[in-house]
Amino acid sequence: MMGMGGGDCPFEFNFDQATFKPGDVVSYRVSGSLDGMPFVGTLLEVHDDHVIIAGDPNDPAVRYRGTRDSRPLVDASEI
Repeated sequence: MMGMGGGDCPFEFNFDQATFKPGDVVSYRVSGSLDGMPFVGTLLEVHDDHVIIAGDPNDPAVRYRGTRDSRPLVDASEI
């Protein structure tokens, strides 16, 4: 059972933005009404000042631009 104190997380996240590379799994945030909710995505591209995150593993066209922080922030307008 997943949830508060309900076992191990099924994901291994990279929280070290200095070592980000394509293929890393990250926990990212979304601004606006979704603020505070955790999301999981895979990095597709890593740039000096931003990252591109795969937003839907079943649809490669869904990509979000996020900040290059330990937990990238995606603007709600991207969703």
